[in-house]
Parts: sequence; C-alpha cells; structure tokens
Amino acid sequence: MNRINTLFYAAAATTAIAGIIHIILGIPSNNLNSQILFVVGGIAQIFWVIPLIRRWGPVWYSVGLGGTIVFIMIWVTTRMPDNFITGRGGRISDNGILTEAFQIAFVGIVIAILVLERKRTSQR
Repeated sequence: MNRINTLFYAAAATTAIAGIIHIILGIPSNNLNSQILFVVGGIAQIFWVIPLIRRWGPVWYSVGLGGTIVFIMIWVTTRMPDNFITGRGGRISDNGILTEAFQIAFVGIVIAILVLERKRTSQR
C-alpha cells in the first residue's frame, strides 16, 4: 500500500472514530441543542468516510476539513469561562480530549492529502 492510500484510510478512520464518539456522547445528553449537534455532527463525520475512501476529490476533503475545524473551535470556545455560546466554561473530560485528538489528527492528515493531491495534479 502506498503512502497516499495509507493517508486516506487513516483520515477515514480518524473521522469515523470521532463521529462514533460524538454520537455516543450526544445520545444521553439532557440538553437538546447539544444532543442535536453531537448526533448530527457525528453522523456527518461518519459519512465523511465515503468521500475519503472513494476519493471524491479535494472539494469534499476540504469541506470535511472545514467542518472538523469548526467542531474543534466550538469545543475550545465552550471550555473558556464566560464564553458566548454557553456563558460558562465546560469541563474537560477524557472523552472530549480523545475526540479532539482524533479530530486534530484528521485535520493534519487531510492537509497532507490536499498537499500531495495538489503536487500530483501539478506534475501532470
């Protein structure tokens, strides 16, 4: 398996794992807004496995990248005291850190994929 294939499978795995964790965390939530965000976002992250495995192209990878960055920004913002989303600082849980680690890995891997794809297409 070549390097680019490994990156696509790694990106698919990281987004799928983050999505599964989001769904698991969202289902028992007592806050409907959080529940919707976690479940819908988790489903979207799991969906993003398809464009990666089937190689739908840089536009799809970039949309997944952007969505994941938004998820990371929401998490960071909601951990700050007196933030504009919740008005209080949220707790930092092990599951939250695990999810963020997978999302940050996804961001790095997708950026590497986009760089390699751009190199590949410019060499033609």
